[in-house]
Amino acid sequence: MEKTTFTWILLLLLVPENLFNPALSQAVVETLPGFPGKLPFKLETGYLGLGKNDEDLQLFYYFVESERNPKHDPIIIWINGGPGCSALWPFFYQIGPLQFDYANVIDGLPQLEINPYAWTKVASVIFVDASGAGFSYATTEEAYKTSDTATAASLDQFLRKWLVRHPQYLSNPVYIAGVSYAGLIIPVLVQDLINGNEAGSSPKVNIKGYMGGNPLTDIETDFNSRIPYAYQFALLSQELYESAELHCDGDFANVNPTNGLCQNSLALVDECLKNINEHQILEPMCESEMTSKKRMLLQMSDSPDKKLVKSLRLSRPPESWCRGDNYDYAPLWASDKTVQKALHVREGTIKEWLLCNDDHYELGRNNTDTFLYDITSSIAYHRNLTQKHWIYTIMQNEYSGDHDLVFPYVGTQNWIHGMELPMTKPWAPWFVNKQVAGYTEIFSYKDYSLTFATVKGAGHASPEYKPEECLSMLDRWLSNDFM
Repeated sequence: MEKTTFTWILLLLLVPENLFNPALSQAVVETLPGFPGKLPFKLETGYLGLGKNDEDLQLFYYFVESERNPKHDPIIIWINGGPGCSALWPFFYQIGPLQFDYANVIDGLPQLEINPYAWTKVASVIFVDASGAGFSYATTEEAYKTSDTATAASLDQFLRKWLVRHPQYLSNPVYIAGVSYAGLIIPVLVQDLINGNEAGSSPKVNIKGYMGGNPLTDIETDFNSRIPYAYQFALLSQELYESAELHCDGDFANVNPTNGLCQNSLALVDECLKNINEHQILEPMCESEMTSKKRMLLQMSDSPDKKLVKSLRLSRPPESWCRGDNYDYAPLWASDKTVQKALHVREGTIKEWLLCNDDHYELGRNNTDTFLYDITSSIAYHRNLTQKHWIYTIMQNEYSGDHDLVFPYVGTQNWIHGMELPMTKPWAPWFVNKQVAGYTEIFSYKDYSLTFATVKGAGHASPEYKPEECLSMLDRWLSNDFM
């Protein structure tokens, strides 16, 4: 699951009724602070009102039109991980058309540059801020509360309303995609869209497939895969791995507290893994320089000289590189008033910009006052979607960075094999620039196809680590010519 060091206080605000005028809810953005000149792609931002009164929950979105052939190219709606993260996470750090120029900060404002491997090179993408994160907001306390299934239902409603406002895209094929925690929600949303189509919901969504990256799919399967994965990558000895397997009976997610032998084995496992970066096992385990300055910055947070505070956070390079430092650029950029004006954010609707809504998971896997974890496994949804062949041709792609210890590829491979679909292409390498980019296997059942791919050298959220390879993977998969 994606994590962030930022913690903020939620502020629910009632806003003037005229802000809900649809004519004021979307706008084309031609320039952005930090980027020189006009944007070389079409960016639209806006709000869509959802909820009990159809306006209680206001979801903010970024729509980037495909740079290739927007009239015919697919539309991807991206589900953030977390749960509860802003769309600017994938927009800047994973698949969007822009990225931060980390060496270039002017007057406390991070500068932007083109991402040459954006997924918008081959598809139009809708990025949506999760409830309570980014610029999305609720006007009632009840509307702010959500869950796994409620998130899927909200995005179903969101997509249909978005298509009503953008009828020129009604015939474009639609794909649902996301990474990490979104693996629990993606197939639920696909199922909701299909059910809605069959029940006569309007407009009909031309759903063609879905894809999950380093997905959380089944809590027990994915969490139990961590120890076998760690052993495969020489992070655990054979003796320790076999001891844990024997004494825990292969179940590391639901350990009996009275099983002392299992507890002892897992304590030794934890000792071996505690200094490993679980998001990319080859990268350093480090504390962000920004995090180390947090106490000083909090003391200065009331300073009227906000530019001074920003400059202190970004003015000098860290003593050692830490990927976590990169994630401090998004809140600084998005919190800038000129940025918010350029994005057509409704003034006064949020107090602080959140990269991720931490109160959704501040208690770990326990339910909170605002989020209900009501899906522990989405495998049943995947199984059901394989049976929709008589109405839909569905394509599925599950891909995993092979250096991810959060949700290792072996767990994804295990549940895919457990579906017992006929294999049409056995395990084989795939290539980018004549180099092995990973390995793949393909399964098919009538009009349903499932492609499983690893991305060599990538960590959690593969496009962040291997952007060129992941763009190539997407293009091939969408073209039905994968590998």
